[in-house]
Amino acid sequence: MLKVLVASSKGGCGKSTIATNLAAYSALKGKATVLADADRQGSSSRWCEKRADLSTAVLPIDATRKNWQQRIPVDAERVIIDSGAGIRVSEIAAILDDVDVIVVPVLPSVVDLEATLPFLNELATLPRIKKGKVPVGLVANRAKPWTNATQNALAEIGDWPFPLIAQLRDTQAYSLMNGLGRSIFDYHSEIVRSHQEDWAKLLRWLKKQG
Repeated sequence: MLKVLVASSKGGCGKSTIATNLAAYSALKGKATVLADADRQGSSSRWCEKRADLSTAVLPIDATRKNWQQRIPVDAERVIIDSGAGIRVSEIAAILDDVDVIVVPVLPSVVDLEATLPFLNELATLPRIKKGKVPVGLVANRAKPWTNATQNALAEIGDWPFPLIAQLRDTQAYSLMNGLGRSIFDYHSEIVRSHQEDWAKLLRWLKKQG
């Protein structure tokens, strides 16, 4: 069972988008998938409810409740945890024993970079992360690679304490699909396939973690 925490101290960075798409990808690959929603807004849980009629449904768990880990089915193969908005490093430390890997979405803007770096520096001090037992990967989300702003942001992220493992281009498709309980992996048009390619590096990185 691989447990993936999608977390950031900065709200509005696309945590739920990444969490739901990772969950859908796993379910579409035939894995018994759980999406633990620790965000009180419940966006990921509502996404799961909209997907409930599909053969590739994802089981939602309310991770705002105590002892939510005990509700994970024993046959679950992949657990995606959508962290609460503005999560603190102390909160991550409290659940780190239940996490195999952490994905941190980052928006390529000055405001988001300044807000995220202190969080990452503090995250890097946690013993299990410092020892390399829990890998952390950064994902540049809603990137516009044709702009100087994104290029400058990516260059700055390159000096951060954790590796940049993927860049996801900005598109309204994610919002539209989320409203339907779907993901970028549920469709196969040429345009959608081009966005699926953005996920390839992230998916390979996660596969290496087990």
